[in-house]
This record gives sequence, structure tokens and C-alpha cells, in this order.
Amino acid sequence: MSIQVESDLLTPAEVAAMFRVSPKTVTRWARSGKLTALRTLGGHRRFRASEVKDLLERFEEIPVEG
Repeated sequence: MSIQVESDLLTPAEVAAMFRVSPKTVTRWARSGKLTALRTLGGHRRFRASEVKDLLERFEEIPVEG
């Protein structure tokens, strides 16, 4: 079961690649509450794939002005 749980979690670098931002930006989002971060035993942040997907869909709905 832990394999399934681990596969549902993303690293800050993986989330950053999805949004085309830096991992530092993802960390700031976690600190501000935009994303919920889980902590590993070593203190590293992990993000739920389902929550990241929902946020990504909301970002894609925002119209780009130009």
C-alpha cells in the first residue's frame, strides 16, 4: 500500500515542472497555503497529485491578457 501512496505524492521539482515555475515558487505556494504540503520523515515536502491537478486546472481556466 505504501507504494500506491508514494506514487500519489509529487516532489516540489515535479510540481514546478508541471506549472513551469521554479521549485522555490512551489515552496512559497505551500507556505502561503495555496498548496497543502505533506512532510516526509526527513522533512521534505510532498504534494498530493490530485490537489496539484485541481490547481493546474484552475490555472488553465484563467484567461491570458495580451
